[in-house]
Parts: sequence; structure tokens; C-alpha cells
Amino acid sequence: MNQSISITPVLEEPTHQDTAVAKLFIKQLIILFLEMLLALPLGLLLAKFYTGGIVWIFGGIAAGTLVLQGCRLFYQYSPKPNRTARKVGMAFVGLTIGSSIHGNLTSVASGIPIFIFLTLFLLLCGGCIGYIYSRMSQTNLLTAMLATVPGGVGIMAAIAADYNRNVPLVALVQAIRVTTVVLTIPFIARTSVGNYWNPQTLPVKSALLNLDLSQLKLLLLVLLVTGLVVYLAILFKIPAGDFFGALLIGIGFNSLLNCLPFVGDIHFSPPPLINVLGQMLLGITIGEYWGDKPTFGKQTLGYALMSVAMTLAAGAIAAILAMQLTSWDWLTCLLVTAPGGSAEMILVSLALNHNVEIVTTGHLVRLIAINSSLPLWLFLFRRFDSQSELS
Repeated sequence: MNQSISITPVLEEPTHQDTAVAKLFIKQLIILFLEMLLALPLGLLLAKFYTGGIVWIFGGIAAGTLVLQGCRLFYQYSPKPNRTARKVGMAFVGLTIGSSIHGNLTSVASGIPIFIFLTLFLLLCGGCIGYIYSRMSQTNLLTAMLATVPGGVGIMAAIAADYNRNVPLVALVQAIRVTTVVLTIPFIARTSVGNYWNPQTLPVKSALLNLDLSQLKLLLLVLLVTGLVVYLAILFKIPAGDFFGALLIGIGFNSLLNCLPFVGDIHFSPPPLINVLGQMLLGITIGEYWGDKPTFGKQTLGYALMSVAMTLAAGAIAAILAMQLTSWDWLTCLLVTAPGGSAEMILVSLALNHNVEIVTTGHLVRLIAINSSLPLWLFLFRRFDSQSELS
């Protein structure tokens, strides 16, 4: 007797872990949408009072802080800062800066020894400041160094988490430093140029309406290529890969297209909206670290502010040294040696149209040096910590 056997495919049900990941992703998207929605009117409002090209960063900082604080106060939910948003923002800003560099970065190659000297000077000062901060705050040396070295809030906080160090303290000091630099340096730059200040307007609405079909296709192409390059740079752990990769695409995209035999003379420049989105994402991620902060005592805040003040003083001394060693004006030296906020400082020089190639090269050299030397720094600091614990 023949029996027919029916085989029905068994679909794997999503596990509890997959469901939790999906819910977390949706929550992050909702929070990011609310932050962007709040950052846009704040940026427009600030543009009425502050004539500068990086007001969208300030709007993002305020939006990130308010949204995360609101989540904590009203919904008892404490989301972590969105590091992916930071990478996307860095890529957008790098693409904008790269496409705006009309000169050739090789023209400033002769100044690379100066950039290396200034970077080594700032790293040495950072080591001394970290040691002083460690002794003042009675914290271990590795935590102090991660808190004071200008290497980015997200990167240093992530390293602190990997080595089971005080992540909130590292994030606090780094957030104070980045926020102080981002707020003060543009104000100093604006004051120094006086009547020569040329406000950078970013007409978002007209940028969308005036983008023709050919430019839209090129925009999609450049975003696709940038995403691929940034992904590969991060995959192979290239220092500052998200910013550096997008910057190179911005510089070489037009030249690459014009080299193709079937393409005519094309000049593509990303619409201002890309700049606006990149700035808002950078500001939002800085603001999220403020919104994520637990309560610290007055003594902890005092030591953090002292270390940031010493870091700013080291940057000012480096600017004076740069003035003595080069023919750059003092504003260029200040933007090159500003401790951290590399993308933001390059944006300031771009808004002023002030030696963008020099400022970009200086910060790229420092980013590569800091990120490349991190394994050595971590080895030394952990060794010093273990020796101090034994003694």
C-alpha cells in the first residue's frame, strides 16, 4: 500500500535575541528621527543669531542632549550614544570637505614634518596632562590617558569599555573637551576676522528643488562609492577611516569621472543638504554623550575641567610654535593645533575659506598618528598601571 509523504518546510521562528535586536534598532531609529527633527529648527534659529557655517552642529548638540535627557526623565529609558550616526556624519562631512578642496593636498606636503612635530608635541603634552590628571583625581593611569588624549569621544569610551575602565568618566572629560573646542574656536575665528567674515548660507530647500536628474544620479553614485570605501576602511581598521575615506572620494570623484572615455566634462558638488545632515549628525552624537551622563560630584567635574583647560593651553602653545616655524597666520595655526574636533575645525576653515588644505592636512596627520599609535599607548599605560598596583 503506497503512502504519500508530504514534506512541509519548517520556518525558523525568530529567536528572542533577534527580536530584541530588532526592537533596539527601531528605538534607535525613532530617537535619531526625533533628534534630527529637533536639530533642524534649532539650527535655523541659531542661524538668525550666529552667522556661521557650523550652526547645525550646535543645533545637533542641543537636540541630542534634550532628547536623551527626555528619554531618561519621562520614559526611564537610557539609550546609548549612536556611534553609527557619528560614522555617517563623519562620512558626509568628509565628502563635503573633499569636494570643496580646489587645491591639491600635495602642495602642502612640504609642511608634513611640521605637522608631525606638532602632533608629537601635542601627544607628549597629552601624556603629561593625563599623568597629572591621574594623580589629582586618584584614578588609574589608563583611564586618565583615555580621558585626556584628543582621540574622539566614541573611540576612547569604547576602548575604556573593552578594558573594563571607567567609561562614564572617560566620556565626560572627552565630551567637555570636544564641546569646548567646538564652541570656542568658531567664536574666536569669527572675532578675529571681523568684517572679513563671510557667512556661509546653506539653502536646504533650494538645494533640493534645484537638483536636476543628472546631479541626483551623480549624488546617488558618490554616496554608494563613499559607503563602500568607508565600509572597507572601517573593516580593515584604517585610522579615521570613515572621515579619511570620504574625504578622498570627495577630492578625487570629479577627476575619476572625467578620466572615463564615455563621460564628458562633469563637475559635481554635493548639495548643501549633505553638509547640513553631516553637521547635525556630528552635533547629535556629541549631545548624546551629554544626555547620557550620570551625576558626577563637584570634585570630579572640577578635575575634568582642569584637565580640559590644560589641553586647551597645550593647543595654544602648539599654535605659537607653529607661528614661529611657519609663515601661516595665527588663525591657521590655531585651527591646525586645536585639540580635537578635527572635522569641526576643518569645517570652520571651510566656512571662512581660510587655508582649508593646510588645516585638513594637519588634522589628517594627527588623526592617523593618534589612531596608529593607540596600541603602543595602551600597552604602555596598562604596564604602568600593573606596576603601580604591585607597588
